[in-house]
Amino acid sequence: MNISITFRHMNATDAVKGYATDKVAKIQRFLRTPMKSQVTLSCQQDRLHHVEIDIHAGQVHFHAHETSEDMYASIDKVIDKLERQILSAKESIKGKKKGAERASERILKELTGEVGEE
Repeated sequence: MNISITFRHMNATDAVKGYATDKVAKIQRFLRTPMKSQVTLSCQQDRLHHVEIDIHAGQVHFHAHETSEDMYASIDKVIDKLERQILSAKESIKGKKKGAERASERILKELTGEVGEE
């Protein structure tokens, strides 16, 4: 697991760096392969904090960004977005592995065939 954190237009603090590292490290439990992540924390002119996270784990890539007035809230929101993306990707893979699409096509063909025969 490789997590790199970049600060833009703001001072780097150990508290924010530790918080972001801990939150991003927890995402590893959803992934099978070791992840490499790039976290960018920036502060805009009007005191809005922007967080952007890129995660690469094997052949899958996830990206999310969020802007709010609180840096910690932005980090939490981005982590929630990434968790939703990862779980959604895992669900679509599970559906494909079980043959859900092929089964539904077969059932539809059988139903349309029965309706045509009546």
